[in-house]
Amino acid sequence: MDLEAMIDTLHTQGWCVWDDFLSTAEVTALHQCLPSEWSQAGIGRQDDHALVHTVRSDKIHWLSENMGQPVQDYLEKMEMIRQAANRYLYLGLFEYESHFAKYEPGDFYLKHRDSFRGRANRKLTTVFYLNDCDWQASDGGELVIYQDDDSFLTRLTPKGGRLVVFLSEDFPHEVLPANRQRFSIAGWFRLNGVSHGTLDIAL
Repeated sequence: MDLEAMIDTLHTQGWCVWDDFLSTAEVTALHQCLPSEWSQAGIGRQDDHALVHTVRSDKIHWLSENMGQPVQDYLEKMEMIRQAANRYLYLGLFEYESHFAKYEPGDFYLKHRDSFRGRANRKLTTVFYLNDCDWQASDGGELVIYQDDDSFLTRLTPKGGRLVVFLSEDFPHEVLPANRQRFSIAGWFRLNGVSHGTLDIAL
């Protein structure tokens, strides 16, 4: 897949999977940028933010350009996606926010949507995986995506180098319990500005 094919797939079905989005060396370099300190993830934003361990149990660390060249390079690639989505899909994406997500064995995130029609500004969700390429079904931690009517759509293994992109409002999804340590970068293209550091979700 390339950028043009990704845009075409988003246009026709609203979601896509880009395997080998980054090389093994690039995935390794990003993995080396993982922080030593993490925050417990929660749900909701600002005054509605809360830690609800029965809904999600992962930990996160927000990305910034000063976290090293591999992170800068990744954010530059996301900027290319933002520009292409605006040029060809007319999505009006304004900015990108993202964070590392860490799932320890047993961690999960129940089914949810990243955005709700008419009252949120997240438009396009991205999930990039930093795990081994040989991740097995027995390792758990799959991303399960559902149709807008909550019917099953697909189950995706979080293997390293894989990028998943989907329209935030249209696809409920969940992260199944992980059986080994699992890392990803979760991100969202937004329609307008935000105050960085405000917690919503991780994938």
